[in-house]
Amino acid sequence: MIEKNVVTDFSAKVSEPVIDSTTYVHPLAAVIGNVILGKQIMVSPMASVRGDEGQPLYVGDQSNVQDGVVIHALETEMNGKPVEKNLFEVNGAKYAVYVGNRVSLAHQVQIHGPAVVMDDTFVGMKSLVFKSFVGKKCVIEPGVILMGIKVPDGRYVPAGSVVKTQEQADQLPVITENYPFKILNKGVVHVNTALAREYLKVNK
Repeated sequence: MIEKNVVTDFSAKVSEPVIDSTTYVHPLAAVIGNVILGKQIMVSPMASVRGDEGQPLYVGDQSNVQDGVVIHALETEMNGKPVEKNLFEVNGAKYAVYVGNRVSLAHQVQIHGPAVVMDDTFVGMKSLVFKSFVGKKCVIEPGVILMGIKVPDGRYVPAGSVVKTQEQADQLPVITENYPFKILNKGVVHVNTALAREYLKVNK
């Protein structure tokens, strides 16, 4: 389902999702309101990308939004005025949620804005990213909770971790050649961009 948002006191404009023609949104997924989806993205069944409260929500090229993923955000406007604390600036523009290029959001991940996940990062199953900024080339293992922190580039977060202070975030381990999930994201991106391409062919 792809539809416009409704007008409220926290959303003065009606917006329609902007979706590149090379991106596949499964019929059982929901993409609503002020959402920008780049190229070659796979949005899988039961995913919800809902830009009707915090907005805009952005997902970059060759990323994937897997089954049951929720992307949503706290309000970024109230009575026509921006709520700056609920926005992140990336590359000179402001977003409620920004997901970079070649990012994998695995099954049942929640990205709840204000939040940023930068390029080439893998977010593992059932993880939550809230009021947080995740750097480039990171691995968030399954079942992680990130709240109010910044994860530096090239780090991994062990499965089941709860990271709520910047001190904890700064001490996260660096991804080395020996880290077993070092190249996991590359394979996941390959699979999902191929699926998007082929589903588009058979659903023309």
